[in-house]
Amino acid sequence: MFGDPATWLPLAFAALMGFSILVYVILDGFDLGVGILFPFADAAEKDRMVAAIGPFWDANETWLVLAVGLLLVAFPAAHGTILTALYLPVAVMLIGLILRGVAFEFRAKTSGVQKKRWNLSFFIGSLSASLAQGYMLGIYIMGLEQTPMTVAFGILTALCLTAGYGFIGATWLIIKTEGALQLKSIEWAKRRLWGIMMGLGAVSLASPFVSDRIFDKWFSFPSVILLAPLPLMSGLMVFILWTALRHLPAENDKWAWVPFTATAALFALAFTGLAYSFYPYVVPEKLTLYESASAPESLFIILIGALFVLPVIIGYSILAYTVFRGKATDLTYD
Repeated sequence: MFGDPATWLPLAFAALMGFSILVYVILDGFDLGVGILFPFADAAEKDRMVAAIGPFWDANETWLVLAVGLLLVAFPAAHGTILTALYLPVAVMLIGLILRGVAFEFRAKTSGVQKKRWNLSFFIGSLSASLAQGYMLGIYIMGLEQTPMTVAFGILTALCLTAGYGFIGATWLIIKTEGALQLKSIEWAKRRLWGIMMGLGAVSLASPFVSDRIFDKWFSFPSVILLAPLPLMSGLMVFILWTALRHLPAENDKWAWVPFTATAALFALAFTGLAYSFYPYVVPEKLTLYESASAPESLFIILIGALFVLPVIIGYSILAYTVFRGKATDLTYD
């Protein structure tokens, strides 16, 4: 009915995995970003910032678990290759996420100096997880090679992704806060727009030169014309962000949603371009989707399970964002 399962099943799992990664980057990106912005807020503002992400942050991380789980069961050979090459940054990321989760809960059960220490831990956990993810992105784009040049590129993408997370975190706070904290969030976003632009520029310039194959995919005719909407739309999103931030806050809080939505669209466009560049490889220039995929029989059984799990995660996320819509209120733990 669907043609050759050895062809469409790996592609279906790659699409599910890519979707999970993109949703994770957008959703957990903003709550990691809020943690990165912690040092720039006072004590009362920190509580309001935590209230702005409190109902969502643990559910957001579910998408990372789903993406890694799909990689493991659908592409075990690629899973082993990628995690072996990125063992250290993966460990740093996990330690950061654990530290962040512990600090999130413990800061609510103490005060004074102890609360300041847990606030610092929350910031360190958010920062280390963001830097590790950015470094992994850079090394992955460079084909998982560890050379001085690729490490330097990984450090650049680490800094840019961290600034990008801080930016999307600030745009989320624009939606969820009001008054002085909203004004601060607008300023935070303005200062970090460079991170979005620099990161996209670095990845866009580096990706075509990873291999001749990727260069030809982007710059051969007619691809160069057919793919032109991607950079043009990305430029439009950056312009919308720059314009919206200049005119916020607006009367009756109109257009507060624009920066976050435009940033999410920008992330989606960048991810689409990256996915196009590396297809059909799941490990750049080494392993394709089809070479590293599990047996079609196994994939089909796993797909049935995924089709049950994915709607539950989506439904839970929609419910959480619907129930806790509106401005963040004072943080209480009754």
